[in-house]
Amino acid sequence: MLAGVRLAFSWLTVLPVPVRHVDRRLAGIAITAAPLVGLVLGGAAAGLLLLLDLVDVGGLLAGFLVVAFLAIVTRGMHLDGLADIADGLGSYRGPEQALAIMRDGPVGPFGVVALVLVLGTQAAAVDHWPALILAVTAGRVAFVLCCHGVPAARQEGLGALVAGTQPLAAPVFWLIGLLLASPLADIAHPYRGPVAVVLATGLVLLLVHHVQRRLGGITGDVLGAAGEITTAVVLVVLN
Repeated sequence: MLAGVRLAFSWLTVLPVPVRHVDRRLAGIAITAAPLVGLVLGGAAAGLLLLLDLVDVGGLLAGFLVVAFLAIVTRGMHLDGLADIADGLGSYRGPEQALAIMRDGPVGPFGVVALVLVLGTQAAAVDHWPALILAVTAGRVAFVLCCHGVPAARQEGLGALVAGTQPLAAPVFWLIGLLLASPLADIAHPYRGPVAVVLATGLVLLLVHHVQRRLGGITGDVLGAAGEITTAVVLVVLN
């Protein structure tokens, strides 16, 4: 279990966490533990937001700085996934050609638009630290959702390693936890947190269904896209 948690931090952050070997079992544990990474990242981002408030930096500038911080500490991997998914699906090509675009092609117009819209939305919606923690954590719960009951779109890469590794109990456990904690993200309007979680979950399930129909399954890019979209949705609802 501990090795899987170390792998999660090694994969999903810039932390120099040593990992000796990676197999499908360990990768599955890492995906299950991904929300813990989200909780740590969300806490760090919340700390930065509070620090910026102390030095009278707020509004959109603070939002962009927080989003930039999250991109740096995650190596921009999830943003790369978002851009690749947008270009692949936006190409309207067949599965093999779309996957080739996602794997080998530079960022195209659909990818650029997706990055601008999602990052801009996140930055503009950053408002208070409890919502930020919930949003970033929910973004990693999306990884667990993506890896339940769906095959990989190709036989190599991260998707092949983690697709279908999550039993139903894993996403159910994390979603219940999110729903129970979500009212704390906006105490004045406690219903907004659960609404944000449910809406984001629905969008992730729609994304997974769509990529399975278009590509035959998930890739690592799908996880990144789902995480960024989920983070944006939760932030917007709680703004």
